[in-house]
Amino acid sequence: MTGSAFAESYVMITHTQGTDPFWPVVERGGRDAAEAIGADFEYLFAPSGDMADMARLIESAAANQPDGIVVSLPDAAALGPAIKAAVDSGIPVITINSGLEHYQEVGALMHIGQPERAAGVAAGERAELEGASKALCLNHEAFNAQLVDRCEGYFEALGQDLNMIDVSNDVAQIKTRTAAALQADPEIDALLAVGPHVCEAAADAVEEVGVGVNLACFDLTPGVINLIKEGRVAFTIDQQQYLQGYLPLVVMHLYNTNAHMLPGANIPSGPGFVDATNAEEVEAQAGVTR
Repeated sequence: MTGSAFAESYVMITHTQGTDPFWPVVERGGRDAAEAIGADFEYLFAPSGDMADMARLIESAAANQPDGIVVSLPDAAALGPAIKAAVDSGIPVITINSGLEHYQEVGALMHIGQPERAAGVAAGERAELEGASKALCLNHEAFNAQLVDRCEGYFEALGQDLNMIDVSNDVAQIKTRTAAALQADPEIDALLAVGPHVCEAAADAVEEVGVGVNLACFDLTPGVINLIKEGRVAFTIDQQQYLQGYLPLVVMHLYNTNAHMLPGANIPSGPGFVDATNAEEVEAQAGVTR
């Protein structure tokens, strides 16, 4: 733990299989914050995407007694015991991205991220205004409750029953499964892709099938920005994931050096809309800090 002669050390552990372009932006935020506060920083993820492997990473990190652990929490049942053990050993933990509903039960100090169901509702309200009548949600991580929240919120706003498929995390499979779903049900006129790589693959599937749909997405990459500018994507929800990497290290630093100073509430990083009206403005940030 921190001593007068040593830099603080923080570990960030997130769920990903290394294929999602979202997470490098989170990592960049963490590294930039660590540099700003003069702390050591390690970013970890389980390439398998398996929750048991992620839990082992948390246990291994805790064994080294860092000054804090930042962790995403897509599955509280699978990851909770490892996080609770870290907290019980005296390590402060902040959850990011996923886990808003469960951060307290695992002993985390607070949560930084987007309220996912509310973001889904916002996407659904907008899709309805743009004429969506029968929708489909494309989920690339079926185990991730927060992504399900996005889909459920979207359909709640549309006033439709949940219609969600698992498209996997592989872009080739995402395209294939999306195209098959569109061909199987020609009445689908709206898609929600809950990740940026899903968005890009879904856009290719829509073009391949040759149908007109309202394609709405989550998060930003240069590819998603280009699709918006080309008119192939109606809008994307921006949760500002750079903040999810940057802010927890700053908060943890203040907690450790200022008598357990904490914000008075969780910090929501989104949602916001990026569409044709502001795509060029944020284009330079996509995949870097947005």
